[in-house]
Amino acid sequence: QVHLVESGGGLVQSGGSLRLSCEGTGNIYRINNMAWYRQAPGKERDLVATIQRGGETHYVDSVKDRFTSFRDNAKNTVYLQKNNLKLEDTAVYLCFAEIQVSANYELVYWGQGTQVTVSS
Repeated sequence: QVHLVESGGGLVQSGGSLRLSCEGTGNIYRINNMAWYRQAPGKERDLVATIQRGGETHYVDSVKDRFTSFRDNAKNTVYLQKNNLKLEDTAVYLCFAEIQVSANYELVYWGQGTQVTVSS
């Protein structure tokens, strides 16, 4: 069975930094595209960043120049470095991945989410 396990959330003051991690565990043949989403209370789940297996990234405008995503394919892990955090970054952050469990079979997985709270 495959799981995505997130860590690194917490409470941080406005202007501070946090690094989130998301590790794939279990029967993994290969992890392809990965992404970070976030969901604030009462709002829809929104895309934050995507990262391809080769490291190519895309960010939504609201986090550009503040968030950086990178990955370690050998560890099946993706990271989200978040700097200059703002109150509006408060949300549950979720990891998403397209994971091959064999050479010919790919599934999509979500992490359980990690809470990030930014205070003034």
